[in-house]
Amino acid sequence: MSAPSSPDGGKPPARLGPKAAEADGLVPSDDDFDDDFDDEANSEEKGGLTLRGMVPNAITAAALCAGLTAVRFAIDENWSFAVLAIVVAGILDGMDGRIARLLNAQSRFGAELDSLADALSFGMAPALILFLWSLEDLTRFGWFAALAYAICCALRLARFNAQIDVEDQPHKLAGFLTGVPAPVGAGLALTPLCLWIETGMDIFREPVFLAVWMSAIGVLFISNMATLSWTAIRPQRDIRIWFIAVVAIGFAAALVEPWWTFSAISLGYLTLMPYSLIRYGKIKRARAPIT
Repeated sequence: MSAPSSPDGGKPPARLGPKAAEADGLVPSDDDFDDDFDDEANSEEKGGLTLRGMVPNAITAAALCAGLTAVRFAIDENWSFAVLAIVVAGILDGMDGRIARLLNAQSRFGAELDSLADALSFGMAPALILFLWSLEDLTRFGWFAALAYAICCALRLARFNAQIDVEDQPHKLAGFLTGVPAPVGAGLALTPLCLWIETGMDIFREPVFLAVWMSAIGVLFISNMATLSWTAIRPQRDIRIWFIAVVAIGFAAALVEPWWTFSAISLGYLTLMPYSLIRYGKIKRARAPIT
């Protein structure tokens, strides 16, 4: 799908930001966003964003601040607050795209700021936190593992941005994502730290284990594996009440036992990966042309 052109025929208007496209599962049509994109593009050409365009961008900036503050907590060896700061960044990251769509405030500036915030909050920050927590005891190899994780996260975001306007995306058309999303990858990477905070067991702080763990998550970032999209989950009518009850219990558990809850969510996501592959395979075979 080609990007819509601006009224003056010059540079194309702002494209849809990463969170908006990822949440919808499909790239929106030109007719849905032409007017909004043109308004935002004209506003940017005049030297500023509209007031409504500043709201989601301010949330994105707040997420960036939370991610960078997590590094400060790690420098002070305040590991619990470091993890919680990344969690706050993830919550804000999930809000900015939805608010942008609600206000019709998608913009090129917001898309670029969002990608930068994700790379720093979910790539660089977890890598530094885990290096300061454990990997520095592994000298050069520990730093290589931290670099591999951060670089793979940035590559994942770059690949997603480059494919926003591409029509032929089998995973997206089937309601799936390609590779592990940046916030989920950060949660997976920090799982050993959460378990260590709760149990105090040194095995979770073992540098060799952590280096292999982070490298594996880096591979998941840039893999072509179909992964579940939360927005594609559609509980059946007869289990919706149970689903709501489970979510409520999970929220209560996060308040009472946050580290166990965060770890359970991460491990649950890992166990769902084979299911996502099986489900995508069935959809792909169902859509395959009959010869």
